[in-house]
Amino acid sequence: MNAFNSYVKKFLERVQTAHFLAWPYGELVNERDRHADVLSAPLTLHCGVTLKNRLVKAAMSDSLGDGAGRPSEQQIELYRRWADGGAALSIIGEVQVDHRFAEKPGNLVVGPRTDDTLLRRLAEAGSTDRAQIWPQLGHAGALAHAPISNPAGPSALDLDGLRCDELSLAEIKELPTAYARAASHAQAVGFGGVEIHAGHGFLLSQFLSPLFNRRSDHYGGSIEARCRILSEILQQVRHAVGDDFAVAVKINSSDQLDGGLSEADSLTAIELIDAESVDLIDISGGTYFPGAPASSDRRSAGPYFIDFARRARSVTHTPLMATGGFKTRAEAAEAVASNAVDLIGLARPLALDPDLASKWTRPGGGDPSFPEFDAPPPGGLTAWYSMRLTAIADGIEDEWDVELSDAIEAYEARDAERVDTWRRAFEVSNGEAG
Repeated sequence: MNAFNSYVKKFLERVQTAHFLAWPYGELVNERDRHADVLSAPLTLHCGVTLKNRLVKAAMSDSLGDGAGRPSEQQIELYRRWADGGAALSIIGEVQVDHRFAEKPGNLVVGPRTDDTLLRRLAEAGSTDRAQIWPQLGHAGALAHAPISNPAGPSALDLDGLRCDELSLAEIKELPTAYARAASHAQAVGFGGVEIHAGHGFLLSQFLSPLFNRRSDHYGGSIEARCRILSEILQQVRHAVGDDFAVAVKINSSDQLDGGLSEADSLTAIELIDAESVDLIDISGGTYFPGAPASSDRRSAGPYFIDFARRARSVTHTPLMATGGFKTRAEAAEAVASNAVDLIGLARPLALDPDLASKWTRPGGGDPSFPEFDAPPPGGLTAWYSMRLTAIADGIEDEWDVELSDAIEAYEARDAERVDTWRRAFEVSNGEAG
């Protein structure tokens, strides 16, 4: 603070002590303090887990697994940075319950071939200073990465840019056990909870969506039937981990696609989820369906899903989190103070500043500066932010200044290299996982 601002602040303090009217500067300082107070308040979930503040590092596909489903040293360091930076909770995106249906070769896998020593180190690194760290358990389904899998979803599809087989009834019946086994594994190595990924167009989101789910058995048709496998998974996961382990769900407010999951059906799904023993519902939207715009690539101002979250309050008693579009502390504080949500999910803001949670929970604050890109190609922003995460893990984020095209090239080259590693580790041949 320069000398003039320091003088003004001291003068205003004397004025307020003398019971004069508060000036706008003083009001601004008080407003900033209120924002910090709102966001620094702890939240205790139904399971008894207490989050130390209202700011969550939302799940991102950080692509920092080692290519064989294991945490890398970079990934361990990245989650340590977010914990040290004040986040109450960090959610590890795209942790696969079945190596045969991974989203990318940089994903983690929780299964028989997992290196538990590395997972324990990751859980420990992400839980410093009373922080929580949870894996987001997922299955890419129809959107599984073809070079390392044989994509399969609720229904067979043969579309431009998307082809997949149909899961058999027997394969669907195996899913609750797979998720429960992964959740138990996560609990055993020291994570404080799990998030079940039912959003963004991956398998459980595909079941919820009539665009992907064209089944005629009791897993397709009405929204109640399309939600059945998610409910069965939540029931079996809770049975496996007990009552004092956090279980969250990520779900779309809508798919933002013609013929996809509507907001009305999503509200029904949330009401059904509320009947299960769930500690947190994470609201997002959109899908990675080929050619579909991602919610995170929007140019609109302000948080994306707050209005929907307010509607969801009427059908659930479960704490709510909204992820997407928060760029300022004022937006985050208003969303919590107005009771629209209980928690704020931050992804790209924490890629720009891993210490942002600490700043937003203290007076003074400070908002990140977002880069602007001219007509980025599909997936380009994901590549740029993924490489930004790598820079944070390497401790060089302050010097990192990379053009979008260079970030895309580096990201794609790394994925291509990890495809070979994945295929060797999981004995993949002819595009099908062993």
